[in-house]
Amino acid sequence: MGRPRKRRRIGFLPTSTVFKPQAIPVSELEHINLSIDELESIRLTALESLTQSQAATRMDVHQSTLQRILVRANRKIADALINNKAIEIEQAEKTRSY
Repeated sequence: MGRPRKRRRIGFLPTSTVFKPQAIPVSELEHINLSIDELESIRLTALESLTQSQAATRMDVHQSTLQRILVRANRKIADALINNKAIEIEQAEKTRSY
């Protein structure tokens, strides 16, 4: 049995939870699930231009953990963009807002 997952701090909750390619019905698309912590890591590093160290501090995780989260998020987003998949943002209960 692994170690319990630490709660991560999230600075916002999105109002939209599904993004999809235009002109394709959502029922015909494969979905990619993006966790709220993956979205937050992208928001902090790409949108707010924080360093990984600064973003990790904001999320209350280690920098290496943030790096792993970013790699997963970028891979999922690239897959969705390249392969015409919908991105569905999951709402996690193991987060806390700041």
